[in-house]
Amino acid sequence: QVQLVEYGGDLVQPGGSLRLSCAGVGRSLTPYAVGWFRQAPGKEREGVSYISSDNDSTVYSDSVKGRFTISRDNVKSTVYLQMSSLKPEDTAVYYCAAGWVGSLHQHYYDYWGQGTQVTVSS
Repeated sequence: QVQLVEYGGDLVQPGGSLRLSCAGVGRSLTPYAVGWFRQAPGKEREGVSYISSDNDSTVYSDSVKGRFTISRDNVKSTVYLQMSSLKPEDTAVYYCAAGWVGSLHQHYYDYWGQGTQVTVSS
């Protein structure tokens, strides 16, 4: 099975940018679709974006469309989430997940990382 490690979370000012990384450890991420999810305090986990295994398809939630970009480097077995024009409402723990089918719904994913905190505040 594949283990996922997220990193790149930080404190950033509104309007700023941040790039999150999700690395596959122990097994390559290449065969998997990978999604990014986030969970803010007191709220349910929500799907943010996903990318297909062949890099051919990307999907974004309405709340981040036009501001976030997902990409992957299968040589490095890493998926990235480039976040720009960040807003305080983007504050959450961000998780990446891998599965055989890409979706913004979390039940399609078999493997999850431990999460990385993103805080958007002045």
